[in-house]
Amino acid sequence: MSLRARIHSPEENRAGGGREDGHLVAAFRAKLLEEIDLTEMSALAAAERRARLERVLGHIISREGPVLSTAERAQLIRRVVDEALGLGVLEPLLEDASITEIMVNGPDQIYVERAGRVELLPLRFASHEQLMQTIERIVSTVNRRVDESNPMVDARLPSGERVNVIIPPLSLTGATLTIRRFPRAYTLHEMTGLGALDEQMLLLLSGLVQAKFNIIVSGATGTGKTTLLNALSGLIPDGERVITIEDSAELQLQQSHVIRLEARPPNIEGRGQVTIRDLVRNSLRMRPDRIVVGEVRGGETLDMLQAMSTGHDGSLATVHANSAEDALMRLQTLASMSEVKVPFEALRDQINSAVDVLVQLTRHPDGTRRVTEIAILASHGRDSYLLATVCRFDARPVSADGRVHGTFTYHPLPRRVAERLHMAGQPIPQAFGVAASDAQLATREAK
Repeated sequence: MSLRARIHSPEENRAGGGREDGHLVAAFRAKLLEEIDLTEMSALAAAERRARLERVLGHIISREGPVLSTAERAQLIRRVVDEALGLGVLEPLLEDASITEIMVNGPDQIYVERAGRVELLPLRFASHEQLMQTIERIVSTVNRRVDESNPMVDARLPSGERVNVIIPPLSLTGATLTIRRFPRAYTLHEMTGLGALDEQMLLLLSGLVQAKFNIIVSGATGTGKTTLLNALSGLIPDGERVITIEDSAELQLQQSHVIRLEARPPNIEGRGQVTIRDLVRNSLRMRPDRIVVGEVRGGETLDMLQAMSTGHDGSLATVHANSAEDALMRLQTLASMSEVKVPFEALRDQINSAVDVLVQLTRHPDGTRRVTEIAILASHGRDSYLLATVCRFDARPVSADGRVHGTFTYHPLPRRVAERLHMAGQPIPQAFGVAASDAQLATREAK
């Protein structure tokens, strides 16, 4: 078969020509490596290195291959250089800003998430070996190793993407690679423009952050918790000392006095691990005005709750949960995972005294993400939880075009919250108003 006949267009790739193309790319990559001086190439900047490889490869194709169209030639050069320098078929996906997640399920399946929806791409790796080479290239950039004795790796790339790898024998599907893109930092105003919340909710959340309420952002995987957390943290006054603690650093605070801490997994020998809990405990010795925890998922929850209730007002954290009420039970369960055995009743009191506000996020079937509930924890000093929902998104059935529409409804703020906003000089949004008493709240929630 001629070289020209083996160069497929994107449409032909959808029909299954991608694997043969992969062998062709591998062959030209080998020829390219034979003709370049690796020592000389390593001394060049990234852009110069790519330009040099493209020129050399162009000469090789002109010398050894048939005449190609401009588009075919450019496509082949791009793929070979991506394979030589970058991550092969994944390289253009990483350059596509609309993609938020890349999921590789063995060499034959590559899925991506765009605008909240998952789609299968007409791309594939030439072989399992090529996929493993790509994975090894990724994990080597963070000084990690993946093999049968260490078949799982969770890491963050220098460029910010979060990477998870799991290979056989643990994965029966074959080598599996998941890359979560570094989220773009949105402001609350931008999120309002996208329909994630409205102006009245923006005013309320802004006032709550500035008045130093402790806020928990909850939601399922992929609902935008980190995006909202980053937007909320952007409202913290510039003069405060803020410490962020994350498993994989994603927050992008713009204040001048920010200390960013990131957990560290164990090394190849199983040593050197630094957990979120270690960082939360250490942060208390760093004189923080506020602590922002990317996600609580274990015993560090107890330390975070204690920090919130002992002078670190205005702290923020996220937790995986399907509703505001579920978030409270989740916090209670996670806090019980500490080696300090605390009775559930005491944990409930700790949560009641530490948490002020819960903000629930939901990803709808059409891929849109919204704040679907803002609830005030109004049960300070009680044995049980009393949640006062002050805003809720009431969704209507999915429309004919597959979109989810609905309206935001509002309820009066607890009097204690309104007074605290007033004392902090923050306005009470007109849509909410103020409840007459806690008894009125209890009656409303009972309905």
